[in-house]
Amino acid sequence: MKTILRKAENRGFANHGWLQANHSFSFASYYDENKIHFGALRVLNDDIIAPKMGFSTHPHDNMEIITIPLGGELKHRDSMHNEWQSILPGEVQVMSAGKGVQHSEINGSVQEHLSLFQIWIIPNKQNVEPRYDQKKFNQEDRKNKLQTLVSSIEENHEGSLKIYQDATLSRIDLDKDKTYSYTLKSKNHGVYVMNIFGNVIINDQILKTRDAIEVTQTEKFIVNASEDSQLLFIEVPMISL
Repeated sequence: MKTILRKAENRGFANHGWLQANHSFSFASYYDENKIHFGALRVLNDDIIAPKMGFSTHPHDNMEIITIPLGGELKHRDSMHNEWQSILPGEVQVMSAGKGVQHSEINGSVQEHLSLFQIWIIPNKQNVEPRYDQKKFNQEDRKNKLQTLVSSIEENHEGSLKIYQDATLSRIDLDKDKTYSYTLKSKNHGVYVMNIFGNVIINDQILKTRDAIEVTQTEKFIVNASEDSQLLFIEVPMISL
């Protein structure tokens, strides 16, 4: 098993006033030649957006975009829909940009900050018809067990959102002293594990809140929770760019 620990404090950071952005991979003005991508995972941004602020209309194409609100209210509008749509904590949003889409994202609150993860995954099909979906996932369904949020559109997995890539996004909330054994789909996949909150040990390495670890070249690995913890697993094929 090969692992690379990515400490939270070593992420790229940008303070735009209205936006506090942490970048796990090279993005916008942040560049690190050792953090371009992890297989098909291209972007993992950990953003905090001020009330009433957000991203004005902008284009995307040929990218699978997944947004996971952690606190506050996200509002989204795109060229496929005329109306603003709210996405709340507990919900997940996916957008296949395909042959091209325009969208806007704002903090839907006039008082509270919005915190979220935005994830970009390189698709395995180009120039598809753009598509959008969102779904609520119950927190109790990931207590000490894996909850699948996103999977391949070609995979027969009920209950998950779909993207054009052989990837899986999942979450688990582990109680203190609990362990979980994660099994990978194939030897050609790797897993980027983001410790959303808490303290866990993977391959003898300690992950504190917002630390991450890249796991490759293994069939499975064990997560040990040193305290109550919440984790996000992003499993992707280890493609080259």
